[in-house]
Amino acid sequence: MATIHHLNCCTMRPRPERLIHGEGSWLARGRMIAHVLLIETAEGLVAVDSGIGLEDCAHAKARLGATFVHVVGPTLDPEETLARQIEHLGFARRDLRHIVLTHLDVDHAGGISDFPDAQIHVYRAEHNAAMAPRGMERERYRPAHWAHGPRWALHDVDGERFDGFEAAVAIVEPEVILLPLTGHSRGHAAVAVATDEGWLIHAGDAYFDKEEMAPEPRCAPGLALFQRIVAVDDARRRKNQQRLRELKQRQPEIRIFSAHDQDELRAFEG
Repeated sequence: MATIHHLNCCTMRPRPERLIHGEGSWLARGRMIAHVLLIETAEGLVAVDSGIGLEDCAHAKARLGATFVHVVGPTLDPEETLARQIEHLGFARRDLRHIVLTHLDVDHAGGISDFPDAQIHVYRAEHNAAMAPRGMERERYRPAHWAHGPRWALHDVDGERFDGFEAAVAIVEPEVILLPLTGHSRGHAAVAVATDEGWLIHAGDAYFDKEEMAPEPRCAPGLALFQRIVAVDDARRRKNQQRLRELKQRQPEIRIFSAHDQDELRAFEG
């Protein structure tokens, strides 16, 4: 089976720690991460999400937006970018053949411009939203990230069922599957990856706090508020989050994780 690396491709330090983690200081910053999967296959590398890119670190406000930089507080460390981490693993950037995105928010898609030859997989509805954003969507989507003319591979919700989730779309080998989990954005997806230990599911921003997947879910107040504010359809977001929670309880061997919980990333690193 393929070798899978769990990477942090953008440390974020939003304030205050108490609201982000449910405990701690009202003055200190919290800590969130951008959890990216890098999969080694016989045909090359596959990434699930991309974090932010090298140009984002160099020109943060222009490429990420002043609101994101001020509110989210990315550390902007080039060594955390997917491009640098791929190189440190002994690969070249051209070895990354596919990037499968949960959605096109800046902290998930910012790194795609570092890989102009990679094929970028995303739901068509998400691509449409990013190309013609409405209202608050103008903050979450940044045209600079696709100004290089990516090799888009746009997918529709028309595949096979995946354990209660309709319309799962198979992307590349080994099995990498898009699962529709809309609500956070118009075309938000989870990405399921087959491993020799069972399925991994990268849930993107379907939830932010690992405790949201508990039988009696709870969430730090700042993250709960943020999720409601940025969701394009909060009722659908909450419904899909519940479906994900039920899947975790029904099949605990399936390892589900979100994009931003640092404890989940540490568990994989350990």
